[in-house]
Amino acid sequence: MVQAPDGSDARFAAGLREFFTTEIDPQVRAQVAAGRSVDPQDLRRTQATLADAGLAVPAWPVRWGGRDWTALQRHLWLAELQTACVPEPLPFNAGMVGPVIAQFGSEELKERFLPATARLDIWWAQGFSEPDAGSDLASLSTTAVRDGADYVVTGQKTWTTLGQHADWIFALVRTDPQAPRRQAGISFLLIDLDSPGVTVRPIELIDGGREVNEVFFDEVRVPAENLVGEENAGWSYAKFLLGNERVGIARVAASQMRLARAIGHAGATPWHDRTRLDDPLIRARIAELRNDLLALETTQLRVVADSADGRPSPASSVLKLRGSELQQAVTELELDLAGATGLPADPPALVQTEEWAGLAAMRYLNHRKVSIYSGSNEIQRTIIAGTILGL
Repeated sequence: MVQAPDGSDARFAAGLREFFTTEIDPQVRAQVAAGRSVDPQDLRRTQATLADAGLAVPAWPVRWGGRDWTALQRHLWLAELQTACVPEPLPFNAGMVGPVIAQFGSEELKERFLPATARLDIWWAQGFSEPDAGSDLASLSTTAVRDGADYVVTGQKTWTTLGQHADWIFALVRTDPQAPRRQAGISFLLIDLDSPGVTVRPIELIDGGREVNEVFFDEVRVPAENLVGEENAGWSYAKFLLGNERVGIARVAASQMRLARAIGHAGATPWHDRTRLDDPLIRARIAELRNDLLALETTQLRVVADSADGRPSPASSVLKLRGSELQQAVTELELDLAGATGLPADPPALVQTEEWAGLAAMRYLNHRKVSIYSGSNEIQRTIIAGTILGL
């Protein structure tokens, strides 16, 4: 287990780095480094290893596996995790439902779910978005009607990431359709996806992947004891969850690692009698991305310092906005370096290419989503205008 630093952030980071590079399966880390999907069982195994070392959910209360770290130490943990290409703890578990249960759940819910959630013994999915409720989440229509000791849930959730692997889903449901404000009639409910009446159906994405799903609830009976907190208070819990989701949303270290790999590919890709790294346009793009990532990292550190008292900083919207733009810019550079060999082909054998180039289009297409999830960039601009610029 990594010990708390004795006044040296450098020693603290070095301890994390040693653990991540020696205790996590190198084959799993290689999968992450290459941009390939990691097998769900490998994700479960990796998160269990992190949890056993106290490194899976450091922001949680200490009683439930957290660490008494400062905001800067948690930032260093995430940066070293991403730099070492360790699969990050499943965000639906570590950054979303876990903190909500720890903060608002009953003692029974905490005992029942938090240890298994930290280790990924339970894989959670997020049930927020609906076909007619995305950024306007308060318009959700999935209902939960109390019937004796149960709620009866009827409705649909969509864009449920990795729901095909999930055991449970945490869902916002409407428990009071007559509430004077739409936000006032929403509750936070935990639902076993093996329950009768639940159907999970995959959605094929533009990159050919099936990482998101539709989830249908057809009069699904859910024990009332699975309600988190108070009935009709779910909107407040959702805002708390989304505040936690902002942590690390810029993914600066991950983008820096991906850029470093792109530079390596450029140096190995022929260009006339030299390499693409000698192309002045490519060199200019690389320099610009390096500078932009350095500026964003500096901003991220300022946000971390400003959040040291536990208050979320409105500048987190800047991190989300600019971080997603730079993630997309790096994948666009990778695709441009791959050129025609990066174009998808069916069957793949029609194109002979290096693996990184063959994956470039998939990564580029998949990263179009990062400017939408966790609050679209348009929403972030509105937040920035109101809370930072005072417009």
